[in-house]
Amino acid sequence: MSVVSSLLTTIVKTRGRMSLKSKAVKPLEATRIDRIDTARSNHFTVGFAKSVILPDDIETKKYYIAGYGENNPARGVIDPQYAHAVYMDDNSSRGGILLISLDVVGLLNKDVNIIREKLKDFCAMSGCRKIDVMCTHNHAGIDTMGIWGRLPFTGKDPKFMELLFEGVKKAAYAAYDNRKDGDLFLGTIEVPDMQEDIRTPVVYSKTLTRFRFKPFDEGNEIWMLNFASHSESLQGCNHLVSADFPCYLRERIKKTIGADTFYTVGAIGGMISMDVPDEDMLRKEHRLIESTRDIGYKLADYAISINNDKKLSPVINFATKEFYADVENPVLTIACDIGIMTAEKFATKDAPLFWTLKSEITYYEIGGKKILLLPCELFPELAFGGALSAEESGTGKGSEANPELLCDIAGDKDILIFGLANDELGYVLPPNDFVLNEKSPYVDNGRDKHNRRHYEETNSVGPKTADVIANTVKEIIKEYKNY
Repeated sequence: MSVVSSLLTTIVKTRGRMSLKSKAVKPLEATRIDRIDTARSNHFTVGFAKSVILPDDIETKKYYIAGYGENNPARGVIDPQYAHAVYMDDNSSRGGILLISLDVVGLLNKDVNIIREKLKDFCAMSGCRKIDVMCTHNHAGIDTMGIWGRLPFTGKDPKFMELLFEGVKKAAYAAYDNRKDGDLFLGTIEVPDMQEDIRTPVVYSKTLTRFRFKPFDEGNEIWMLNFASHSESLQGCNHLVSADFPCYLRERIKKTIGADTFYTVGAIGGMISMDVPDEDMLRKEHRLIESTRDIGYKLADYAISINNDKKLSPVINFATKEFYADVENPVLTIACDIGIMTAEKFATKDAPLFWTLKSEITYYEIGGKKILLLPCELFPELAFGGALSAEESGTGKGSEANPELLCDIAGDKDILIFGLANDELGYVLPPNDFVLNEKSPYVDNGRDKHNRRHYEETNSVGPKTADVIANTVKEIIKEYKNY
């Protein structure tokens, strides 16, 4: 998410007191659990499709690039954005699931629910029992959240959003029509030389995970890849629409193997990005498109080299739970109130700013592989460990101030994280290193006692979100086990 706080503060001063209009908090739905203990068939059924989500008037109408600074209109197109869909069924007579991956920066839960509403007829026709929407966190795509326009106006264009919704719908139906029977395999590889973490501590998953569907008819394979990195290799100097390096990842795999690729990101908070060798030179020589292509090709080559596939049993189980995240960031309050963002907020006396956001978390077991779909950019030390000590942290508190690790809650050190899933709550940071600017919290970057910059806090809901997510996961796992 881009820093827009200084301009929003100016808006407050010029417009006076805002009138926050929120719905009253309503009871959350019960945890939805769909689980069987043993497979009821001997194969999976999977289909894939994609649909372009690029406006036909991109050359004449102003659409804003969702990355870095506000008011960056697109000046052309490198490659189109897509909606990718995978329909997956374990043939247990419970129906399939629909997974969507979008080449966009993020999608708010309200828009995810619009997609689900538009796919009601699809679910009735297909028997689909679950729809999940994930984003590649693409910073070279068109703004889908609103905060990258010409402030104080939203950068979110209704025409583009409708195009996106229709693209998802088209891809969903096509994926269902393209489904085939076959086997699903799981493989991984460590990628030691492609990522960087620009915030202390340097902690991130180097694992590239591949679900590989091999149809019985020897047709095109379908690969589902997961890797922890921001999709921002074109960087802030870019003014052209692109899907960034995932475009070239998918292109390389298609040309080399013939497989169709569905890509998702992992725990990318804090800030996990792809390392760009000779970055300054490439920027100066306007060669970041070339380096972005090389990054995508290199990650594709890693995916192609995976050789430890294990066949998965055809069982798809899940549990999904809603939760409320109290908002402590006044910048988000303002952005929602004046229509820059369109999050659905709820009024509550218990929150610091008297309103809260409703979101959701889903826990999957696909062939026994444990997966968490999280609605945020999670700091990986909250999932796998490695948080700063009391001496190192910005607050003087150790890891005991942080919630229980998600991998420990799930009982799996290798649990897979699908980030930016079904919502975008921004960065979720460890409480023991959550530092705000004392004079202008959430408006300007903080500096801790080590003189480290604390940018991510300005684009977070608040310091308690990590605990809320961990507690929600704990409740999901407990209910799932007892089901």
